[in-house]
Amino acid sequence: MGAQKSIHAGRAKIDVNVDFTHKLCTSLMFPAFRDTSSPLSLVIGSLCIKHPNLFGGSEKLDVSWDKGLYDSNVLVAFRRPRPEWRPQQCFFIQHSLSPEIGVHGTPVDNFSRSGSGGVNLSKLAVGLDLSEPASSKWSSTTSVKFEHVRPINDDGRAITRDLDGFPITCSGNTHDSMVVLKQESRFAKATDQGLSHFSMQIEQGIPVVSKWLIFNRFKFVASKGVRFGPAFLLASLTGGSIVGDMAPYQAFAIGGLGSVRGYGEGAVGSGRSCLVANTELAVPLNKMTEGTIFLDCGTDLGSSRLVPGNPSLRQGKPGFGYGFGYGLRFKSPLGHLQVDYAMNAFNQKTLYFGVTNLASST
Repeated sequence: MGAQKSIHAGRAKIDVNVDFTHKLCTSLMFPAFRDTSSPLSLVIGSLCIKHPNLFGGSEKLDVSWDKGLYDSNVLVAFRRPRPEWRPQQCFFIQHSLSPEIGVHGTPVDNFSRSGSGGVNLSKLAVGLDLSEPASSKWSSTTSVKFEHVRPINDDGRAITRDLDGFPITCSGNTHDSMVVLKQESRFAKATDQGLSHFSMQIEQGIPVVSKWLIFNRFKFVASKGVRFGPAFLLASLTGGSIVGDMAPYQAFAIGGLGSVRGYGEGAVGSGRSCLVANTELAVPLNKMTEGTIFLDCGTDLGSSRLVPGNPSLRQGKPGFGYGFGYGLRFKSPLGHLQVDYAMNAFNQKTLYFGVTNLASST
């Protein structure tokens, strides 16, 4: 169920987007870990409020709230108008709550699914984004934020250790705090014959207070697409590494949709470093449908033992894995439906569903 409403206040037009859906079936990827006796626990949806002229000087205020079955995210963003040749500023406050499955989840069914490890992360972030004016095909964003991370169990109580008794936070207390300076650069080029994309992120933990985390985290994504007649081949490579202080939840999680299909989230492994390769060939079947075949593989580069508490080894994750299979892509005016059927290295089969609701995008 969705609704969109425009409210006129003076000369300003406020857009309100509401989209709520009652859960019709249980998750196919992992079982429910929370009490669903409350009707609200079975509701997923989103609320978005946009004000284009908050103080009469074209200041923009965006408020969004997204709720899933087991997670939620609230974001408040304020943007002030600036000349196009100057960096665009965005002040934001964000709070998220989500289960930490990638590192602390338990692999089941030959690593095809990841069950709850009883760890959830409550994150509060306050910061500033600076988006540099795009030049040619390059763009860049610099941000600085304060982040407060508090692990909680499925009952909402603060915890400091996982189910095996190992620390969850880097500080050893009920929370971690950090100031993070982030630089992200992106390159994108698209033609009738294909596309090229490259992005690089560098995060630096700044020691404002001695007990706060000090680290350097690097991640890149490189993609290349080539058209062969009606077919389209897309290959991508993702990698990253982190040095310095780290909590287990900051490790790179390998496995799952968007990583190595055929495995549960983080079921391949979690480490201080990672490398993931994806290849997909798409062939149109008709105007609305594409058929695909794909091959994914990923590795933690032997770095899982460097993660505090070594959760990957304790859960028996292999550290390397591959998955292959086929899928369908359905296009419609209301959205895109993606269905993938994957098999991992242990011959375990997994079915994935994904939906992109184009009608609700703004």
